[in-house]
Amino acid sequence: MAAHSFQPDSPEPHPSEPDSVRPDRVPPESSRSDPGRVGYDPEGVQASPSVRSEPDARPTGLLDVLSVSAVVLDADGRIVFWTPQAEELFGYTAHEALGTYAARLFIHPEHVKAVVNLFTEVLQTGRSWAGAFPIRHKDGSSRLMEFRNMRLQDDLGDVYALGLAADHNLLQRVETDLALCERLINQSPIGLALLDPDLRYLLVNPALARIDGIPAEDHVGRTLREALPLPDIHTIESALRQVLTTGTPLLDQYHVGRPPADPEHEHAWSLSFYRLEDPGGRVLGAATSVVDVTERHRAAAEADRARRRLALIADASVRVGTTLEVEETARELAEITVPQLADVVAVDVLDSALACRRSRRPDDGPELFRSLALKAAHPTVALRAADPPGGLAAYDGDRLVTLCVHSGRPVLVRHVGDQDLPRIARDAEAGSLLARAGVHSYLAVPLIAHGEVLGALDLKRTRNPLPFDEDDVVLACELAGRAAVAIDNARWFQSVRNTALTLQRSLLPDHPPAHAGLELASRYQPAQATSEVGGDWYDVIPLSDDKTALVVGDVMGNGIDAAATMGRLRTATCAYADLDLPPSAVLQHLDKITCDLEHYIVTCLYAVYDPRTHRCQIANAGHMPPALAGPGHSPALLDLPTGAPLGVGGVPFEATTTRLDPGELLILYTDGLVETRHHSIDDRLSAMLGFLDEPLRPLEETCDLLLHGLRHPEDHDDVALLVARAV
Repeated sequence: MAAHSFQPDSPEPHPSEPDSVRPDRVPPESSRSDPGRVGYDPEGVQASPSVRSEPDARPTGLLDVLSVSAVVLDADGRIVFWTPQAEELFGYTAHEALGTYAARLFIHPEHVKAVVNLFTEVLQTGRSWAGAFPIRHKDGSSRLMEFRNMRLQDDLGDVYALGLAADHNLLQRVETDLALCERLINQSPIGLALLDPDLRYLLVNPALARIDGIPAEDHVGRTLREALPLPDIHTIESALRQVLTTGTPLLDQYHVGRPPADPEHEHAWSLSFYRLEDPGGRVLGAATSVVDVTERHRAAAEADRARRRLALIADASVRVGTTLEVEETARELAEITVPQLADVVAVDVLDSALACRRSRRPDDGPELFRSLALKAAHPTVALRAADPPGGLAAYDGDRLVTLCVHSGRPVLVRHVGDQDLPRIARDAEAGSLLARAGVHSYLAVPLIAHGEVLGALDLKRTRNPLPFDEDDVVLACELAGRAAVAIDNARWFQSVRNTALTLQRSLLPDHPPAHAGLELASRYQPAQATSEVGGDWYDVIPLSDDKTALVVGDVMGNGIDAAATMGRLRTATCAYADLDLPPSAVLQHLDKITCDLEHYIVTCLYAVYDPRTHRCQIANAGHMPPALAGPGHSPALLDLPTGAPLGVGGVPFEATTTRLDPGELLILYTDGLVETRHHSIDDRLSAMLGFLDEPLRPLEETCDLLLHGLRHPEDHDDVALLVARAV
């Protein structure tokens, strides 16, 4: 084909032009427009008219976005085919373009020669050409177009030039977007995946392959459930189907699980789901982004764990050691440790330490433990394997709890095996029970106070799946250390208290239940709230002529000093009573003795009963008034001169005489029976009289009734009670 045949002013073909490209060989219009004649490929091979799209395949919108136009030129360079996309791209309608020389229509004059050469090469050689070329738009502007040119040949042997064109800037933008997407997907540290509407993987980037621990090619074609058999995969599937249905993205969905690549450790991910659509609105599938937030999850979990540990320590500071009772302190320690730290807890104290016997710790050999507390977070047979509270048990030197107290160091068994149970349990049967309970981790921590090992805190885990770790050891040591100090204080206090109580009880009288003309019953009870002993006392002193002296007194204060002072006064009272002095004179002598004692104030009531006359002389030194009850009249308090307490000095005492007829009760008591912090003394005295409405009740029952009805756990004073009935 001659070059000038493309010129708009050369309507005749060049003489050397082959017949195959002459205008008269162009197929008739009807033939060109026949829909049965499908277009031609670049190699001139006709596509089979039977080749059709699959029935289920739907057109995509990418070609619509690119707006690819097709233009066909005959051998002379005239436009013989013109698509609507060409009209949109070049600005000319089909009526304006068809039959017109292409060069005249949209080629700039300075580019005509180059275009003719390209046109000739395509038609003569059959080689396709691709490139960008500026064209002239109908509006006069110049626009850069991307072309794909190729030769077509019909069944008559005529050749044509097919030009596929699209806006170069648009193509470049699409290519840039695709390159950017490809780079972002492949190099992103965020895991990305594309899934079809059936939730089968279409694409997985390297980051997601690393996160899942599964090669990317092993994802493609598989469903979520097939690729990631996580326990809650149905939750993820439901979320994706919701996104596919509604089109509303789900962002930052927190998910925790154990991936197949690392089933031993818990991981966390932030998942986001989006629906993908083409420009026509057709749903292509879903995109997922996965951010591995395991480190953040573990840091948050560790921070939360630290907060809970600090809260536990703070709680222990308040709840452990609230009393000076060894057993109660041990129970408080066990209760606060379960279930935050362990599932089964035992607090065992060395029997020698509980008895305040300091002994050199042996390097080996058995130890005798007394169980003080046992607590479980749930019903378990492990409780049957432990020693019940209050019981004594000997543990051999090879037992871990014995090793703990001998070394003064924690003993940790992270993962308990069959070989460990014999060293944890006291015997084979207990070991079998621990195995049945599922004990999988063990920790023993010494109870150390002031450098002395008192016992051990024994911890076991059954339901908690995590083994004890070093942080648990630190926490357990902190709790054990706080409790050990409280236990140490309590055991020494109880030792001192027991000594004082023994001293005090040894100083109280061991009188027969009856004297001449009297039935007697008495009680002494130390303070219940503080477990301290005081200086309260009572006494029954036989006198000449069958008379009996009844004494009750109260040394202000508590402890051994108060008990010792009480003993001195009781001894003095017995000595003066033997002189057969009247009650007022006895109190006068006791006042002088008390004045010689430092910082002591004593109240005392001294009465002498004569069974022959049924008269009772009573003198009061600042003490609570006695009560009188009997058949035929209501209980009442005797109206006596109060008098000053002993130790004030220089104040005379008066004696009052009252009758004590057969069957009547005289009740002498100290203020600990009726005084409380929350009630008036008048109300308490009225309550006491209410318990004396049956004077014929046995005296022992009367004593128990008064103590049980009037005493409360918060009472901070001891009580001496003496009840006498005239016969």
